Amino acid sequence: MESPRNYSLCALLLMSLACFCFVNPTCGNAELRALMEIKSSLDPENKYLSSWTADGDPCGGAFEGVACNEHRKVANISLQGKGLTGKVPPAVAELKCLSGLYLHYNSLSGEIPREIANLTELTDLYLNVNNLTGTIPPEIGSMASLQVLQLCCNHLTGSIPTQMGFLQRLSVLALESNGLTGQIPASLGDLGMLKRLYLSFNQLSGPIPVRLANNPSLEVLDVQNNTLSGVVPSGLRRLNEGFHFDNNPGLCGTGFSSLRACTAWDNLNINQVDPSTPVANRTAPTNVPQSAAFPLPCNQSDCSRSSSRLPQIGIVAGVITVTVGLTVVVFVCVVRYRRRKQKVGNKSDTSDDRLSIDQVKDVYKRSPSPLVALEYSNSWNPTNAAQDCNGLCHVFLQGSKFNLEEVESATQHFSEVNLLGESKFSAVYKGILKDGSLVAIKSINKTSCKSDEDEFMKGLSLLNSLKHENLLKLRGFCCSKARGECFLIYDFASNGNLSQYLDAEDDTSSVLDWPTRVSIIHGIAKGIKYLHSNATNKPPIVHQNISVEKVLLDQHFRPLILDSGLLKLLADDVVYSALKVSAALGYMAPEYITTGRFTEKSDVYAFGVIILQVLSGQRKLTSLMRTAAESGKLGELVDPGLQGKFSETEAAQLTKIALDCTDELPDSRPSMASVVRDLNEPSCG
Repeated sequence: MESPRNYSLCALLLMSLACFCFVNPTCGNAELRALMEIKSSLDPENKYLSSWTADGDPCGGAFEGVACNEHRKVANISLQGKGLTGKVPPAVAELKCLSGLYLHYNSLSGEIPREIANLTELTDLYLNVNNLTGTIPPEIGSMASLQVLQLCCNHLTGSIPTQMGFLQRLSVLALESNGLTGQIPASLGDLGMLKRLYLSFNQLSGPIPVRLANNPSLEVLDVQNNTLSGVVPSGLRRLNEGFHFDNNPGLCGTGFSSLRACTAWDNLNINQVDPSTPVANRTAPTNVPQSAAFPLPCNQSDCSRSSSRLPQIGIVAGVITVTVGLTVVVFVCVVRYRRRKQKVGNKSDTSDDRLSIDQVKDVYKRSPSPLVALEYSNSWNPTNAAQDCNGLCHVFLQGSKFNLEEVESATQHFSEVNLLGESKFSAVYKGILKDGSLVAIKSINKTSCKSDEDEFMKGLSLLNSLKHENLLKLRGFCCSKARGECFLIYDFASNGNLSQYLDAEDDTSSVLDWPTRVSIIHGIAKGIKYLHSNATNKPPIVHQNISVEKVLLDQHFRPLILDSGLLKLLADDVVYSALKVSAALGYMAPEYITTGRFTEKSDVYAFGVIILQVLSGQRKLTSLMRTAAESGKLGELVDPGLQGKFSETEAAQLTKIALDCTDELPDSRPSMASVVRDLNEPSCG
């Protein structure tokens, strides 16, 4: 029997050990030790991950970018755009419950560790827009849970592993803008859930596999700017605008716009036979002209060496030689033409709110706030929960939908670097599409939207129906239950909003000249007139919230009215809050105070205020300015920043229209149709 003293010693040792582990949580905590190794590797100078401490709690909320599941296991690491300069360490494989690893938009170097394949629960792997080198580890093919693999915009080399054909849950594979070589693996055609495959700006060669083209789930295939060759499989025709193949002069096919027709030599290309098909099961192409027939490779035992066939072989060889010669000449001409075309395109002016493809790549590689491209999803199914843009938007128009992954990528996961502005219910971010055009993405919290789904959908449909040159164009939308937000994607207006050009005494470069001011007023009037009109595809709409902040200017200083119809999406309390701001700025018509209702004449009143603001160059209108307008003292009203360079007759005409529009009695105000007619009439004098 053990003595009490021995029991006491054991108890003392256990208590000491417990105390040691309490003050040093790394004791027995494999995940914490792994995180500290990851920190040391990703951020060797401890500049950005100082919140990761050896005595901290990874699941307590203090570790920046770390999120845990209900079992207090690390489930997500989100460190995109943090300026990390280290390497991805093998220690990341110790986080067995990790489902999301987001390390994109950094300056990480080195190779992708093969140990990463041990993360069997990982669904999202984002390593794009870094400086990673080496090859893609074939072990990644064992990551059975992987749904999104983003490796674009690095310096990866080698071929695409055929083992990627085992990733049966993969829906997005992005490998563009690397140095990948070799052929596109036919095994990618076995990925039953693959929707979008991005392989552009690499050095891939050979044909496009028939198995990949016949994949029924594929919606987007981007193979631009490679050295692919051969006949494009006809199965890709169904993708329509989802198939991007430019700058591959070796490709040919029928039924594809801007793709050259195939020659007899092209029809012999290996993509008539899937490389993964057993040799015994292969058959010769049926569409090869008889005069250009060419036997497939065969075993010696299968081939007859009869000398009687030599003349036929000679004839065939002659035909092939001539065909090859002509094809080479055509190929060289096409390459030279396309290179000249690319050089011309690279010199294009970016003032049209569009970047060239090379400039887009340059944004990826060099910009301190790179923005990954997003692309339309023409056949997006909102009921697919994996895309996380479901719920509210289950029915809408084709071609105007985005998925959450694209929206997040475009805004660098809503980085503050790209934040253009925000209010109590929304925020606006800058983004860039894959074709180089810029967009503005408005994020609205779901709690700010109408709770009735049918009413929300009606409002969204109304927004989509608005088409006018002086209204900001809505490109698409995305609603996410997971984030609890709705996103509206608009064209980007490169010259900001009109309010930026008011109160510009200290910045002469922001002073608008007279013709530009007149043109802006005309454009705003036409936009409001369109809203008020009863068009075939829309009812009359009262904007309710027009102001100089709601007028954007494109690269040509054309005015674009923002948020037209937006209030139809928002809850009543949010609308009321927005209108209080409008009232404080002086845009609210007097009758709203007594009636609480908005009419078309309310918009007319706000337009009159805007005219006076543009004429005076001031955001805030004073009683002295109003008096000057009423007494016709244009010298006291018109912006002194113009230095007298304005038309007095036009100024007098615009002043009269402004005073008519801001009459206290709504019935005394003109309609916008009447205003547009008056503006189009030449001023007298």
